[in-house]
Amino acid sequence: MGQEKILLEHTPAARKVLAAYLAVSGTVLLLMMTLGLLMRLAQGSLVSLPADRFYESLTVHGTGMVGVAGMGGAAILWYFLGRHVRLNVPVLAINLVAFIVGAALILGAAFIGGFAAGWTFLFPLPANSLGQWSEHAAAMHLSGLLLIGTGFLLFHLDTGRAILSKYGSLARALGWPYLFGRSDETPPAVIVASTMVLIVNTLGLVSGATVLAISLVNLYLPGFAIDPLLAKNLIYFFGHVFINITIYMAIIAAYELLPLYTNRPWKVNRPFLVAWTAATVLVLVAYPHHLLMDFNMPRWLLLVGQISSYISGLPILVVTGYGALMIVFRSGMRWTTTTALIMVGVFGWSSGVIPAIIDATIMVNTVMHNTLWVPGHFHTYLLLGQIALVLAFMAHFSQGADWSKVRLNAWGFWLFLIGGLALTQSFLYSGKQGVPRRFAEYLPDWVGGAQVGALAALMVVTGTGVLFAAYLLKLPRVMRAS
Repeated sequence: MGQEKILLEHTPAARKVLAAYLAVSGTVLLLMMTLGLLMRLAQGSLVSLPADRFYESLTVHGTGMVGVAGMGGAAILWYFLGRHVRLNVPVLAINLVAFIVGAALILGAAFIGGFAAGWTFLFPLPANSLGQWSEHAAAMHLSGLLLIGTGFLLFHLDTGRAILSKYGSLARALGWPYLFGRSDETPPAVIVASTMVLIVNTLGLVSGATVLAISLVNLYLPGFAIDPLLAKNLIYFFGHVFINITIYMAIIAAYELLPLYTNRPWKVNRPFLVAWTAATVLVLVAYPHHLLMDFNMPRWLLLVGQISSYISGLPILVVTGYGALMIVFRSGMRWTTTTALIMVGVFGWSSGVIPAIIDATIMVNTVMHNTLWVPGHFHTYLLLGQIALVLAFMAHFSQGADWSKVRLNAWGFWLFLIGGLALTQSFLYSGKQGVPRRFAEYLPDWVGGAQVGALAALMVVTGTGVLFAAYLLKLPRVMRAS
């Protein structure tokens, strides 16, 4: 079994665009984290935040964190995929510009126009605000989302062009010839992962664009409508796929960087290929677990969603978690900011699935879904999983050729890790106690948990700020050297 060698090096222009991706991602990430901290402070009765501002902040925080996760994951995927296939730097830049403009529209829609319908923009809520916001504010939010989604669609289409140009088919890029015994060659892990991301997220983005376009027209032509349940299915299919794919893009950092730091190869074998092929299907069919409380959903579809939710993350988690432990075990690897955050990322993704599977059980879901249990599980696999991997790549990218001499950024790392663990556990414990999510004001019995969460969030924001500042300080020297 053989794997191809790295053939391509990034041009200075590509490195500059990637550096901008990470700079924009870090800046928006800190802004979104600050909004999250502000909301926990308000729920803990530590600051005063009017209800309308709270829900505007909640809308921006949810939408913005999903977008930032996507940008960070895209930077990781593009950097490593671009060392095997020829990608277009202008397309990468267009996606960045689309994100910046789209984010500006979303911020303006919320904090100027008062839009506060949440990231789900459930039809027909954007057009029926009862005077809380105008149709123009709703149009700004929906247009911002559509613009960002279009940028990502172009991004994935370019990766698809490059992969097909080299491998000829998606089946070959997924390693099926080796999997079924017709070849002795396996594609690199980044090719397999990028192909899965291409297939799944293209379908998700097209679904999201469809319902966004219909919702935009409906704002000004109310007669042009869509069945609300169909719209909700399209929205949650898009949202479920996109946020999951951000993690599948980010995990490429573990596949590519751990071999570099341990001087051991990450083996692409049959279990690895089976896991990624299975994930290609399971991520697409698991989305109905978001709709378990919709009594008029087809029962068979809810059952498919529940069953696939139990198993969707397990194949890749097994090969990734086990592979990460084996490649590090007795390797003599030095613990740097990059390696420490990669292992946190693998842990966060693995552990975050457990409360997610619990919530995907129908009997549990009817009680727990509208509690803080749900923010608990998705903060675990996003904050401690996906964001940790993006910060790991950020640390590695900013070191240039001097990565082997770098030490662990102890203050930033431990503040991020301890704060992240405390924050996620405060959410999960509050959810277990039945504390509802999306409430701007809390009853006295709920305030204590929010105050603990606020302190933990402050640690996370501070730790992330330290890690991001280290990236910004080191980046100019690295860019000059390249």
